[in-house]
Amino acid sequence: MPDIKVTIIDREGITHEIDAPTDMSMSMMEVVKAYELAEEGTFGTCGGMCMCASCQCYVESDDVELNEMGAEEDAMLSEAFNVKENSRLSCQIPVTENLEGLVLRIAPEV
Repeated sequence: MPDIKVTIIDREGITHEIDAPTDMSMSMMEVVKAYELAEEGTFGTCGGMCMCASCQCYVESDDVELNEMGAEEDAMLSEAFNVKENSRLSCQIPVTENLEGLVLRIAPEV
């Protein structure tokens, strides 16, 4: 299965149902950037190095199996704004078949 269906809700509240490739070793941050769902220069500014939290998203689907949050991601979120219980850094979510049906909401820009 090379592509999965995911839903991303942008910062304006617009819902985008998109295809995300599972065969390109991409993160959800890279998918958001590829589809231009966040304003240039406001999302994923560190390039996916888990150093800025600008790619923070809220996971709004309960039935999707995400990878475990690592210590670096947890530490970065502890210093970020607008953090919720369902916050994740999209740069730390690899696109895999397990994400079929994922719903992500992009966190507000700080």
